Amino acid sequence: MAFIRNHHSLIIFLLFLSLPLSHSSSIHDLLKSMGLPAGLLPKEVKSFTFSGDGLLEVFLDGPCLTKFDTMAFYESEVRANLTYGSLTGVEGLSQEELFLWLPVKDIIVDDPSSGLILIDIGLAHKQLSLSLFEDPPDCSAKSEWCCFFFFFLRRVSPSVCVVHKSHCPFEFFN
Repeated sequence: MAFIRNHHSLIIFLLFLSLPLSHSSSIHDLLKSMGLPAGLLPKEVKSFTFSGDGLLEVFLDGPCLTKFDTMAFYESEVRANLTYGSLTGVEGLSQEELFLWLPVKDIIVDDPSSGLILIDIGLAHKQLSLSLFEDPPDCSAKSEWCCFFFFFLRRVSPSVCVVHKSHCPFEFFN
């Protein structure tokens, strides 16, 4: 009988430990529980899914732009494989580097005590201070940026921008 009671307690304890990972109240809580800073994703997250195989899908109200050390552009949907301390195979996030917009491929925190985060933008690896990503940033969905990203990068659907076509100096709406 004591064995069953202890076994039952162990199961409840293990379920309790798993709750923060599988039932996080927000995407920002989930990131923190996985050893990543909450500010990797903007405040404007509408919803997210996190599957058992580690696939994280984040849905925003729309494409938006924010600034960390340089400008960053989030598409309406961001996907990545989430494991402790890393987001790999990132899709839907680009960062400006020397007037070029490059897709972010991986985001890794190897050693939280170092205070550094590694961002892989394909051509280079950037080491930045974790303090840049402490708080979720505001993300602007200004029509001018939407227009820019559609016209120059073909990263945003024109239907997202149509509502704001009067603000766009380019002729792709005609």
